Amino acid sequence: MAADVGAAVARVIPLPVGRAIGAVQEQAADVAKRLVPFGSWTVDDWGRDATLVDAFVMASRLRWSIVVGGDQRLPARNGALIVVNARRLALAPVLAALALTDATGRPVRFVGRPDTAPLGALARRLGGLLARPDELTGALRAGELVVLGSASVIHPRRVGRVDHRLLAPSVATRTKVFPAAVATSPLGRGARLEIGNDVRPDRRRRGPLAELELADEVERRIQRLLGELGGTKTGTPLDWLPLSGMGGN
Repeated sequence: MAADVGAAVARVIPLPVGRAIGAVQEQAADVAKRLVPFGSWTVDDWGRDATLVDAFVMASRLRWSIVVGGDQRLPARNGALIVVNARRLALAPVLAALALTDATGRPVRFVGRPDTAPLGALARRLGGLLARPDELTGALRAGELVVLGSASVIHPRRVGRVDHRLLAPSVATRTKVFPAAVATSPLGRGARLEIGNDVRPDRRRRGPLAELELADEVERRIQRLLGELGGTKTGTPLDWLPLSGMGGN
């Protein structure tokens, strides 16, 4: 009886666990190889994947013919906060970050990534930051270019409120704030990003009043830029659809 039990145990122990693990590892390696062209899997301190961003920039060129104006106003090395207008369900901060990355050759981040998977992980790879003052403060102190969107609105010629709490890091770090207007057409390929002169907070002000006044002035500047750009519509996800034909005029 004891011999029979020992033989049974001997037959149970060498189950094909090793082969199963090996098969899973091979499948994982195969998936990793397929994903390599879409990212370098090398990220910076904020989780941005430069190779993946370049792929998205090239993809955006298929849909948009983006003209960037005023990018020479941005600092060549230091950090800056660029505040853009946004419509309901807008992708304007992402579009602006991609366009400025292409125009300046510098990593450009945007504020407002979700903190949930899977969109949060993808947005982080594209340079997205959480809409939190502490995260924004760290990026500005490190000399990064960051795009912040105003509150989304429905009307294409109006600017939503700019969150003064997210302007506080620029005041604390003495970083320049640039108003910018994004204008696109849902039927054509034309798009424009125009960056205005930087807005300087009143040095005589201290505390929340400085941030509130800065937010009000940024909104006025963006409104003025939108008026100068004319009556083109600004970005919603509908604008990304190739309604005029991908790559068409």
